[in-house]
Amino acid sequence: MRVLITGGAGFIGSHLVDYLMDRGNEVRVVDNLSAGNMGNLERWSDNPCFEFVRGDLLNPVKVQDSVGECPVIYHLAANPEVRIWRAPPEDSFKQNIEATYNLLEAIRKRGDTEILVFTSSSTVYGEADVLPTPEDYAPLKPISHYGASKLAAEALISAYASMYGFRCVIYRMANVVGPRCSHGVIYDFLEKLRENQRMLEVLGDGTQSKSYLYINDCVEGLVLGAERTEHKVEILNIGPEDRVDVKTIANIVIEEMKLNDVEIRLTGGVDGGRGWKGDVKVMHLEMSRLKALGWCPQFSSAEAVRKTVKALIKNG
Repeated sequence: MRVLITGGAGFIGSHLVDYLMDRGNEVRVVDNLSAGNMGNLERWSDNPCFEFVRGDLLNPVKVQDSVGECPVIYHLAANPEVRIWRAPPEDSFKQNIEATYNLLEAIRKRGDTEILVFTSSSTVYGEADVLPTPEDYAPLKPISHYGASKLAAEALISAYASMYGFRCVIYRMANVVGPRCSHGVIYDFLEKLRENQRMLEVLGDGTQSKSYLYINDCVEGLVLGAERTEHKVEILNIGPEDRVDVKTIANIVIEEMKLNDVEIRLTGGVDGGRGWKGDVKVMHLEMSRLKALGWCPQFSSAEAVRKTVKALIKNG
């Protein structure tokens, strides 16, 4: 079976490529390489079961050409930067909403897609009053335009699946970490400490507490859920069983870099200790739906962070 992965040259996408290729699938990747890296796919460049298409989902013609003869589509292409001072609202609208609309239109016109898997975000919940947060939590009140754009994409996908005869699985994801990640708190801490081994600036008050999912657990869950769900529209949380605070992550990075006497300097943050405007301070997802299908994460948040730090240090 041929599988299309949008954003397949990126961090999560390239690991999904590895997983599916190792299982014997034919895989087509479409990526504009604005955030992805062809080095992530080098292993498969000469494999006849792998195809790479350099293209932007904002180009409807390129999207139309890419979706053909792909009954399964994993839609991962998006603007990955959730910190809004680094990503203007237009980026979230174009990369997360308009691009998704173009993909859905191509699926509607081609008519041969059986299932669309979409990587949404835990940020759609906003500041949930219930922790761990289940999929039926309401009302959904995202506090960033990134979260709002993901929620809008969810709504479009649900409507198109219901109207045009394909299934969709929407994953609301915790923070995913692992080898090849090139943004996020772990990557930022490593870069800061490589520049200055005496002081580490931590945005916020250090108590921000979130779940971190290791990449292997992530891709296994994405595939398993897609294969075992039966509803026309399925929404699944995916994350580990726990969470870890930012100051603990800082200490793990310092420890794995074998540094001593590092001053952790907390900025204090904004709006009650957040790292930035729109930052959800506490995030922890409830996973009973996906676990009922047979998935279970192998690594805790702290273990996922530590494995990621080791991998990023080893690979420079």
